[in-house]
Amino acid sequence: MRHDRLPDGFGVRIDPRVRTYSGGRFLVGGSPTRLLRLAPEAAAMIGDGYLEVTGPTSARVARRLLDSGVANPRPRLLPAVEDVTVIVPVHNDGAGLSRLLAALRGHTVIVVDDGSDRPVRVPASRGTRCRVTVLRRDRRHGPAAARNFGLRAAATEFVAFLDPDVVPRTGWLEVMLGHFSDPKVALVAPRILAADPDSTLLARYEHTRGSLHRGRRESAVQAHGPVPYVPSTALLVRRAALLAEGGFDESMAAGGDIDLCWRLDRAGWRLRYEPAARVAHSNPVTLRKWFAHKMTHGTGVAPLGQRHAGMAAPLSIPIWTAVTALLLGTLTRWGLFGGALTLVATLFRLRRVFAELDNPTRVAAIYMARGFTGGVWRLASALCRDYWPVTLLGMLCSRRIRHIALTVAVADGLADWFIHREAGSLDPARYVACKRLDDIAYGAGLWRGATRARSADALRPTLPPH
Repeated sequence: MRHDRLPDGFGVRIDPRVRTYSGGRFLVGGSPTRLLRLAPEAAAMIGDGYLEVTGPTSARVARRLLDSGVANPRPRLLPAVEDVTVIVPVHNDGAGLSRLLAALRGHTVIVVDDGSDRPVRVPASRGTRCRVTVLRRDRRHGPAAARNFGLRAAATEFVAFLDPDVVPRTGWLEVMLGHFSDPKVALVAPRILAADPDSTLLARYEHTRGSLHRGRRESAVQAHGPVPYVPSTALLVRRAALLAEGGFDESMAAGGDIDLCWRLDRAGWRLRYEPAARVAHSNPVTLRKWFAHKMTHGTGVAPLGQRHAGMAAPLSIPIWTAVTALLLGTLTRWGLFGGALTLVATLFRLRRVFAELDNPTRVAAIYMARGFTGGVWRLASALCRDYWPVTLLGMLCSRRIRHIALTVAVADGLADWFIHREAGSLDPARYVACKRLDDIAYGAGLWRGATRARSADALRPTLPPH
């Protein structure tokens, strides 16, 4: 049984999206949204939104805040960089490996040559300031097997996995290492950005909305949270935790990183996404390779749906949101009446949940509106991405559906651009075009994978009661 107490000096900061009520005794936020009740003594410890662990009592409060998803860690203790081994799986990418090693300074590196046509060589004269060991495998077994091979060869407490097509930025490792002062943390991932975002239109899109990009906000990594998983392109892990869970699943051609995240989460470990740590990634340079890369992400969902029941669902919205949207979408008198009635019933139910707060009706109305609009946008996004073949079939059969679908496609793309816009990013028109092409590729891969697996688990939405 591992020791889970947070160390003295560890801090937590209430997430800015969380709302406090009644002098801080009630916190509303997290994902999914929840109401957290605190004793007056615990609320007093938080004060202006920051809590530092100074003993067993404050450690318990900090742990509860972290596990509820309403606070983010602010560690002060830093494990030594010498406790990290960098593992690089390589197959016929000597140029990328050389570029990566040149960016690493003073690290212990294990390069796993996964059956390259020409064996990898790292000459001592190349000027690298790393201690590099090359482990050669005569046959290619895949990146998951290569990572596991390096994991078993490492001897340090922590292991960083880096693909040869990435280049870490200064301070990447130190920023992530601090999270491991929490003994429950097993995995931390950096923000992955395009190496040369101004080179092509696709590179500019990938810089802000790529498959490896997880946004600008720090977050816990949870299946149905804002960051459901992190890619294995760049990871920092607690070696003992990964070994205890069997490492990467070598039988999975795609989706192995998602499977690992969900297995660690189910085992009780905590996973973090840390956007302050940055790693540059070389993107596919041609439209064909980019499209194929997106399809591969989709094909990996079907095996996940079979292994993790309900967790790989492309759409998860509360049943009241689905019913309301369906009724309002009919645009009939009885449909509008039924939708309004469902919203009123939901309002009264939420009012009972928030009954202890000041002005519970107002609070319930705010969170009902947020939940409904968020659910509708998730539904719109799924119709354009995961279920676009069904949407296309409907467009061919009905003019009304065609008009609605085109409106939704443009509105969803513009909303996504507004959320992810950054200085120097694409203009709205080209962003929406890239987003729709991205969705077509992913959705095609999703349906192909489900067909191959002869399973609808990856296509079936979930409708939780709340």
